[in-house]
Amino acid sequence: MAQLSYLIFKVDASRPFVNEIVKRSGQNLLSCYQCRRCAAGCPVGAESGVTPDRLIRMILLGDQDAALNNLLVGKCIACYTCGTRCPNSIQSARITETLKQMAKEARCQLPYHRITNFYDAFLTSIRHWGRFNEIEGMAIYETKNFAKDLFERRFSAIIDELLSQAKLGAALLKKKRLHFGLDWVSKRAEIKSLFDKRKKR
Repeated sequence: MAQLSYLIFKVDASRPFVNEIVKRSGQNLLSCYQCRRCAAGCPVGAESGVTPDRLIRMILLGDQDAALNNLLVGKCIACYTCGTRCPNSIQSARITETLKQMAKEARCQLPYHRITNFYDAFLTSIRHWGRFNEIEGMAIYETKNFAKDLFERRFSAIIDELLSQAKLGAALLKKKRLHFGLDWVSKRAEIKSLFDKRKKR
């Protein structure tokens, strides 16, 4: 017989958790009545095992661990299909973004750490150059991955990753798709100011 999983309402944890996410995401979670239109359109819901409606339910019930440590938060591609279909215009992509930031601030051991590492590397490169620089971005990304694998003594994972990236790099070079230049936008100060404003919020 299949084991059923239940969501438990954690009264003390629910209200402050909901209020923080509502404030940071700008989305009124309390208007969600679980029609599941977002679930029907989510392109990563089946792969992550969690759909936007279930994520919102986790938050409303105060289940912080489940809300922060699920694959939907890491794999959400911000396509905004959920918000387009939602009768109350709840943009779940902004909620997953908020949860991603909260998980990072809390230094959670996440099941999607490689996704988070790429996210961080991408934004760091954008802040520096105003666009994604492949060499810097991938160097930051792989350094974060190697550091974790070294800490966990997963040496075979490091070797496998090096071989995989070398193979990919060779294929990109052959097709002249690997960019070694350091191009940047003309008004990088404006880009940096946007990041600084975001930090102060």
